[in-house]
Amino acid sequence: MDAVRVALLREVLAGTEWLGATRRFAGTLRGSVVSHGGGLLLVGTRDHEPWHLAAHLVDEAAWSGTPELAPTLVRHDARPSDPAHLAVGLGRLEAARRGETLLVVAPGEPTAPLLERISDARRAGVTLLSLGPGDGELPAMAHESLPVPDGCELDLDTVQHLVSAAAGENALPARRGPRRFRDRLSRLADLLTAPPPTRW
Repeated sequence: MDAVRVALLREVLAGTEWLGATRRFAGTLRGSVVSHGGGLLLVGTRDHEPWHLAAHLVDEAAWSGTPELAPTLVRHDARPSDPAHLAVGLGRLEAARRGETLLVVAPGEPTAPLLERISDARRAGVTLLSLGPGDGELPAMAHESLPVPDGCELDLDTVQHLVSAAAGENALPARRGPRRFRDRLSRLADLLTAPPPTRW
């Protein structure tokens, strides 16, 4: 989803709780990775690996000048022969330590083995954020969660787009007046004329 589609989606969602909720969650995400400086780990379930969110966060990190937003995608079936950005397996969660942030994206409650790894990472001092189920063990153990329950007006993929876009925007320094407007127009023009992002 490009910048224009995100802007249109935000216009449609104006007046709903989603814009505020995704911006608050994105602010927590950004604040955690910037203040702790330990890096961002991103993991999903075996059936829902958030590679698309990882790609968008990499783009937002570059566009906003906030390299901390670029995540390490932790995958269930990673192989050493995979490209480096796709070769990080679940063992990385066992090595997670204080200062790092772990964002878990799941359409439902993760399996018990994954929950155990996530819980161990949290006990090791990792800041845990969850995007997905509103009930269950995952949101209960998370420091911050953004529930996307089944049957809500937005699906999990759309919410991920809103979060990644807001994380990049929130990283921009606040400016006042005409210069800020010109900077936003310039950034939008850059986004529209940039080549398509590298496919994961």
